[in-house]
Amino acid sequence: MKNLRNNTSKYISCIALSAVLFSSSCTKEYQDPSRAKTDVALTTQQGLTAVAIGLQRVYTLNRTGVMFNSIAANGFVTNELALLNAGNIPELQLSTGGNAVDGTNTILFNLWTSANKIIYDADLVITNAGNLGDKGYAAGLIGYASVFKALAIGNMSQYWERIPDGTGKNVAFITRAAGFAKAISVLDNALTVIAANPISTGFTSNVPADVSIVNTLHALKARYALFSGNYPLALTEANLVTLTTASSFRFDATSPNILFSIIASNNVFQPLNANLGLTGTYVPDAADRRLVFYTKMEGTPTATLRMNGFAATTATPFPIYLPGEMTLIKAEVYARTPDLPNALTELNKVVTKVSTADPFGVGAALPALTGTYTQQQLLDLIYKHRSIELYASGLKLEDMRRFGLPLTDRKRNFFPYPFQERDNNPNTPADPAF
Repeated sequence: MKNLRNNTSKYISCIALSAVLFSSSCTKEYQDPSRAKTDVALTTQQGLTAVAIGLQRVYTLNRTGVMFNSIAANGFVTNELALLNAGNIPELQLSTGGNAVDGTNTILFNLWTSANKIIYDADLVITNAGNLGDKGYAAGLIGYASVFKALAIGNMSQYWERIPDGTGKNVAFITRAAGFAKAISVLDNALTVIAANPISTGFTSNVPADVSIVNTLHALKARYALFSGNYPLALTEANLVTLTTASSFRFDATSPNILFSIIASNNVFQPLNANLGLTGTYVPDAADRRLVFYTKMEGTPTATLRMNGFAATTATPFPIYLPGEMTLIKAEVYARTPDLPNALTELNKVVTKVSTADPFGVGAALPALTGTYTQQQLLDLIYKHRSIELYASGLKLEDMRRFGLPLTDRKRNFFPYPFQERDNNPNTPADPAF
């Protein structure tokens, strides 16, 4: 079979599934005039692989993808990011917060639409892969597509009180808690399929090698179990992730890292300040090496604070999850159980970690925390280190809710639904007050 990894655009164009990315609502059917060609493509390994690879493009590329819009929406309302140009109206709304954020916001619309597009296309892959004769190849397709479907459902559940229960006309909505449960069930299904038929090398040679499929399935399951309050499951799944293996999205000159493009323009956003927007007891230690990983001083004639880290270059990969997230999940689970000694042990693994011990180079390199801590003190420290370790990852708003930070510390608690959804789906819920 011809290798598809470096020919994504050509094959996606052939099946034309991405032509409807900007449909006005998730209630639309994501079809196009070449549907007959699409149906044929979905019966072949080559066609299904092209659709699967296309999921990553929809998730990561340009300012329409889930990756950029999740980071931007989250970053503005949690004070990670500072707006540089008030002429960017969607960013201005989020930076202002409160009632300034409404259903016209295109950052939220792009996040909503791209997530639903991913769910629709992932379902095509997952449903049709089971018909293939090569079950190892089919397992790879299902695992890979499930990563993106779970991410799409999870992102929506982080930002909206209720989310669509699938795609189609006038689809019903479910609670965000049910959304996290749905994401976990998607991941469970993929892990079950892979356990029965391990992913073939024929599949892995045809998709981006940077996505560690099985590790990512476990990592996302740990994340959404934590968000659901299922602490035993979160701990079990975090322990199944190999922390020395990176799983990321790859970029290059033709498919650039959108964060680098935004930061290089110096016209949209940059870090709020050198403390990553953290205040009070959550201010990072001055010696924390993660500060110089995530930020830098750059520009002429006067240097200004800019994002670094995973926005450093056109080709800088972006992690699907960080190993430090898994360690901090363990620390949080132990702290909430409560098992305070083990919570401190796991927390110190992140506090003392050096950059060379992390596959992405994220390391605080601080002295270990010593002494006796109360449960609340440990939870405060875990929140602090999640905010630093996972800076600009799109996870902070969920963390602020879970750790019980005051509403006054953020500019929105949940987002309003896009007008395009409300206009096309009578089941769209009322917008949240804040």
